[in-house]
Amino acid sequence: MTPKFILCPGQGAQTVGMGKAWFDASPEARAVFHAADKALGDRLGGRLSEMCFGGPAERLNQTDVSQPAIYAASVACWRGLLAVWGTKGANGGAIAGANVLATAGLSLGEYTALHLAGAFSFEDGLELVALRGRAMQDAADALRLADGTPGSGMVALIGADEAQAQQLCDQVRGSDVLVPANFNAPGQIVISGSIAACRRAAEAAGAMGLRATALAVAGAFHSPLMQPAADTLASALKGTKIQPPICPVASNVTGGVHGVDGELGGLSVADSIRRRLVEQLTMPVRWAQNCEFVTTTYPAEAHELAPGKTLAGLMRRINKAVKVETHDEP
Repeated sequence: MTPKFILCPGQGAQTVGMGKAWFDASPEARAVFHAADKALGDRLGGRLSEMCFGGPAERLNQTDVSQPAIYAASVACWRGLLAVWGTKGANGGAIAGANVLATAGLSLGEYTALHLAGAFSFEDGLELVALRGRAMQDAADALRLADGTPGSGMVALIGADEAQAQQLCDQVRGSDVLVPANFNAPGQIVISGSIAACRRAAEAAGAMGLRATALAVAGAFHSPLMQPAADTLASALKGTKIQPPICPVASNVTGGVHGVDGELGGLSVADSIRRRLVEQLTMPVRWAQNCEFVTTTYPAEAHELAPGKTLAGLMRRINKAVKVETHDEP
């Protein structure tokens, strides 16, 4: 079978109806949604599959729902693809049978990528991302202003490189928090921090020849303002069984892959993964570097799991020579 690497989407890829085509077409995908509904029950205010398929969009877009929803939809797509490819078995056998050389996921998608590589079970991953989404929502809500509006946010900078993004943050930060948060692709960087600093950055960006757009997000993800969420996640990860991945998995924090000797610092592979997942909440996501590393180190077909086609679009900016096959629907 042709060598592959798998790309797993992150928050922002959610849309009402996601995963429904896979649910209808694939018994394997359907089983994933049933397992998610059983595990989460009604704790999100309804069945996860019902919110994926029918919304409402306002609830699906909230961080505590969108994260487990995207994770479940991506894994359902993966299980459906394995059946199409004629590959069977548990995660390790499936990875080997499908000839997957590496997996990578954007922010939340890193959990999907780790699950695919056998680092933890579907159910354990689902519990982690559900807790992560809730903790991030709580951290953002705690920063709301007196009038109830968000006290933190994120701004996309179009045309910026890392040095320019850092310069802009340093220039307008003042006594607030403002840091580069997502290095998505060349010329596409997101900064994150206090809402006042985000507004100053949006105003100052034009003078640097950059285009700035405030993002519709709950708060300042991948910034020091997410430390309360990171602390909550660290406690949960201590009790989660983690195995060394069967194939290389990209680390958003380092830009390389998990479990490399030079990155372990005396830790086991499992504890190194735990540390990086905690750090990921307060440190920038180096997605462009992840993609550059994976595409050059593991040349193979690229496949993007549902929902959406966001990562294929970013790859066109990162490496035009890599064509990504998307699987938003069967």
